[in-house]
Amino acid sequence: MKRNATTTLITVISGFYLLTLLKPAWQENLFLINKAILSDGVVHGVGAGEWYRILTVALVHGGLMHLGFNMYALLVLGNPLEAAFGRARFLTIFFVALITGSLASLYLNPQNQPSVGASGALFGLFGAFAVAGRKIGADLRSIMVLLGINFAISFVVPNVDWHAHLGGLIGGALVAAALVRIPKGRIKG
Repeated sequence: MKRNATTTLITVISGFYLLTLLKPAWQENLFLINKAILSDGVVHGVGAGEWYRILTVALVHGGLMHLGFNMYALLVLGNPLEAAFGRARFLTIFFVALITGSLASLYLNPQNQPSVGASGALFGLFGAFAVAGRKIGADLRSIMVLLGINFAISFVVPNVDWHAHLGGLIGGALVAAALVRIPKGRIKG
């Protein structure tokens, strides 16, 4: 039986989190930062040419609770979106949102502020639901309430990168809007 993309993402992200518990130094090589001197005394970050960090930020989390909430959100949002859009289009939404969330974080945060987690991509899935919810038969009111609560948490809980959330939300909504208009999709309506 072929594993769906949502389950694969959850497995990979959770697996990397567990690996970073065994090898904590790996986190320094994966989290998102523009430029900073890390424990080896060398300047690291996207501004130092480590562009992979725009993607690997999703592999590191600020603790088990952070990982658990993100993976639960990925499960709840990912499965219906993947069923509606198909595997390739779902992954496109996820990764575009991850990239736009990371770029917003880099652009709007101080140069040496680290960021961790898959939240930018997850907010992109909220954006996709907001755009395509009616076409996939989702209850938009409940999605909007969840989005509102999660966005409010971004401002209430300290050290949450709301810039990444906003960038991911916009990126996910834009790519979903484009994908809905492409005729070869699975979305009916």
